[in-house]
Amino acid sequence: QVQLVESGGGWVQAGGSLRLSCVASGIIVNANTMGWYRQAPGKQREWVATITTLGGTNYLDSVKGRFAISRDGAKSTVYLQMNSLKPEDTSVYYCYARSRGNNYWGQGTQVTVSS
Repeated sequence: QVQLVESGGGWVQAGGSLRLSCVASGIIVNANTMGWYRQAPGKQREWVATITTLGGTNYLDSVKGRFAISRDGAKSTVYLQMNSLKPEDTSVYYCYARSRGNNYWGQGTQVTVSS
């Protein structure tokens, strides 16, 4: 059974930083594509970042240069380092994993950025 548990969200002023963590069980993080989505109130869920099995990374244009996705296989954890946060980054952030044709999601962690 695959489980993804996010943490690290919270409230921060604009320009601040947060690091989100996603602890995975039931899958090997280095062997699967993993990443982050976010969903703001009243909006559709939006892809943010991905890290592939080869370690390649991709980002939503609006977060390039500010966010960085990484992973630690020994800790079975994927991270999203978020710097220079803006009020428009306010969302619930969801970790996801794509494994053997299936998509798995965490429960989400709230990030609120005040101006």
